[in-house]
Amino acid sequence: MGRIRKLEGKTALVTGGGQGVGRGIALALAAEGAAVVVTGRTEGTLKETAAQIVERGGRAHTVVGDVCERAGIDLMVAETVEAFSSLDVLVNNAQSSSQGALDATSDEEIDRAYRSGPLATFHMMRAALPHLRESRGSVVNLGSSSAVDGEVGFGAYAMAKEAIRGLTKVAAREWGRYGIRVNTICPAASSPAAEAYLAAHPRYAERLEGEIPLGRLGDAEADIGRAVAALVSADMGYLTGATVMLDGGRTLIA
Repeated sequence: MGRIRKLEGKTALVTGGGQGVGRGIALALAAEGAAVVVTGRTEGTLKETAAQIVERGGRAHTVVGDVCERAGIDLMVAETVEAFSSLDVLVNNAQSSSQGALDATSDEEIDRAYRSGPLATFHMMRAALPHLRESRGSVVNLGSSSAVDGEVGFGAYAMAKEAIRGLTKVAAREWGRYGIRVNTICPAASSPAAEAYLAAHPRYAERLEGEIPLGRLGDAEADIGRAVAALVSADMGYLTGATVMLDGGRTLIA
């Protein structure tokens, strides 16, 4: 007799699911039985994620689109429901990023961070709300320990990520009456983008490793994805409005 999968019969939509943390989350949700829709701007990487899910015996669908565009968001939600008849889990992972000192940060960089982050998250949640109300579903938004800590050089990114945490808290209070849970995770995980940044900043990479009590960056699927799968399952059905630091103990908050 096989193990009982926590998300059997559920449908999940993961933005930015073509690589890195988004891919890890998509794979982990599928492993727990969810049908998974992965979205993003690059068709090739989305298809790679979907192929991995299918190879493991899961169900997947891809939607090419940009979360900075309302039409793209509407398409993602509509195709999710069309493909699998419901929407139970929404993971807002997509986010553009730029680094630099505050006095060297342009209005364009801040605008891009906000449009791809909190505004996209807000619009995605609004588009998904009718379906999440029907399913009494769960939303997971991605924050960042860089924002919680106010890390030097991450001004635009930190501003956007903290706005997402504020949105999460308000939505948790307003949508709780519908049975919808809304939480934030702040992951520290290995990904192509993270690896490129650390390779370009070796001193920062050395310091980062020393700041993580568990001594390593998390694995996108095993450490971050499986935690998200648990978070959106019935096992965590009484948790909402929370910030879950999935960073190996680097950031400790009350």
